[in-house]
Amino acid sequence: MAEIQIKNVEKWFGSYQALTSIDLTISDQEFMVLLGASGCGKTTLLRIIAGLETASQGEVWINDRRIDHLAPKDRGIAMVFQNYAVFPHLTVFENIGFGLRMQRRPNHEVKARVERNAELMHIEQLLGRYSGELSGGQRQRVAVARALAMEPDVILMDEPLSNLDALLRLEMRAELKGVLAGSKTTAIYVTHDQVEAMSLADRISVMHQGRIIQAADPLSVYRDPAERFVGSFIGNPPMNFLPATPEGGGKWRVAGQSYAGPKTDHTALDFAIRPEDLQPSVAGLAAVVKVVEPLGAHVLVTCAIDGQMFRSVLDSDTKLAAGETITLQPNADRIRWFDPQSQVLVR
Repeated sequence: MAEIQIKNVEKWFGSYQALTSIDLTISDQEFMVLLGASGCGKTTLLRIIAGLETASQGEVWINDRRIDHLAPKDRGIAMVFQNYAVFPHLTVFENIGFGLRMQRRPNHEVKARVERNAELMHIEQLLGRYSGELSGGQRQRVAVARALAMEPDVILMDEPLSNLDALLRLEMRAELKGVLAGSKTTAIYVTHDQVEAMSLADRISVMHQGRIIQAADPLSVYRDPAERFVGSFIGNPPMNFLPATPEGGGKWRVAGQSYAGPKTDHTALDFAIRPEDLQPSVAGLAAVVKVVEPLGAHVLVTCAIDGQMFRSVLDSDTKLAAGETITLQPNADRIRWFDPQSQVLVR
């Protein structure tokens, strides 16, 4: 059992504040992904949990035990890094069992744990090889197996798949999620890759400028971003935004069209819609086509509406050319509204 509580954690590097008032609870056996662009503070937060950095303020707890004052080896945590850190002079068996040897575990226990976790990661046939004989994907499997062999309360992963090619990443994502679910280990995973975050996470914590903007399940983060930044960061292509002015009675004027929206005293809002939530129609938003990109299963159309870039994902049979005008009707249930000043979602 390993529930993690992060309480009011802040981190300063001189005059630069890397983390601001981080409060987050991660449930036992939950797969939590910290998602954000470079410099948002996600790796700093992971290193504080691991004990590789010291928080300037705040506390970190695992269950009822405060751990932020403990050495990394005493926290019950294992870590998998972006670089595999597989020892070249040791076999795969010796690499996976390295931490257990450091703990002076008996030989029969080391053998049992190594073989069990090698089988979980589908590398049982590689146990006698050295790292120079392994591919990048195989080395990453060794690193994960080594961490799991320690049977940690918590496993921390810092962009462990970023050095793999696209096909290997897809394969490793599927394996990693299944293995960690079977191991009943609480996991915290750092990435800037939104596809990894959406596919792996039980919950995603979206980070921006040292703050957690939103922590929710992947579909909620995608469908109901708490702030405009989340909508613009998650999704490929990201959300479209257009300015909206009030017409009264909960109606809002967007690019010459009227849409039902929040009944609020705001004098302006930002209208937001996902590119896949638009359909060609006889009525709707008039858009001038700029670029058409056939992508197999669909077509990505980049347009201009009132001089602003606007993207739509349409059926692959859609025939369009640059310079044409297309009318796009948004799915009314999928329209979201944001305060242009605070950037937060307006319900």
